[in-house]
Amino acid sequence: MRRLPVYGWLGLVIMLASEAGMLARIDPFFSWHTPTAWTGYILLADALVWKRRGDSWIRSRGGEFLFLVAASIPLWVIFELYNKYTLQNWYYVGLPENLHLRYFGYIWSFATIWPAIFETGDLVSTLRDRRADSHRADRPVPERLGPLAWTSVASGALLLLVPIAYPSPYLAAPVWLGFIFLLDPLNARGGAESILGDFRRGRTRRLVNLLAAGILCGVLWEFWNYWAGTRWIYNVPIPPSFRIFEMPILGFGGFPPFALECFVMYVAVRRWLWNAAPRPISL
Repeated sequence: MRRLPVYGWLGLVIMLASEAGMLARIDPFFSWHTPTAWTGYILLADALVWKRRGDSWIRSRGGEFLFLVAASIPLWVIFELYNKYTLQNWYYVGLPENLHLRYFGYIWSFATIWPAIFETGDLVSTLRDRRADSHRADRPVPERLGPLAWTSVASGALLLLVPIAYPSPYLAAPVWLGFIFLLDPLNARGGAESILGDFRRGRTRRLVNLLAAGILCGVLWEFWNYWAGTRWIYNVPIPPSFRIFEMPILGFGGFPPFALECFVMYVAVRRWLWNAAPRPISL
């Protein structure tokens, strides 16, 4: 049985120290709890995956992990732009007055989003089946798209354009779904990992892992955000008004599809910018 790597224990210490400092309102933890806690979580989750499988993002594909961290920043900025100019579903409070420090906080926080989803997807996968190569033997192959797949692409593009043409806080769902319909068939056509390609092979493992990762990360995002000094607050017009932490209860339904969006968006970026052999995601 492999031992938990040292960085896993470090991640656990970071999480616990940040949580305690945040609840005691001690800086820097009170003001920087979200990125600090997620950094600790990512280290711990990766270490647990390696312990169970002998394969993980950080230890097995460190170069691509750094690429994933970097890609996470501009990919999340897309949603920030949608929010600022069309949805206005959330805003931030308690931000540093120093502009440079504020942008450092943005970059650090945004850099943890995609790694958190994918590390959680891997962790869920190890809990379902710890064999490292059990579902990774087949390389994706280019898929021929039929009329239904092309309709999906067109529908995804339309979903993403409607909130731009008609800004409204009620149009969050098209944003949280549009990239899935737009990009997944195109990823399949390009011979990259895709939900469509999985379906054509009768596989749903990746889909289940990502959906579970989305809801697990969603709960953690809202839990860690609720008591933090620097946090986001929602203006989501979703009835009923009952909330769990800051999020209206029905809003948690957006986290599973968001995990799928993280997958299809990253695969699309990786197809164009990453030349080395890609690491399988959430299998």
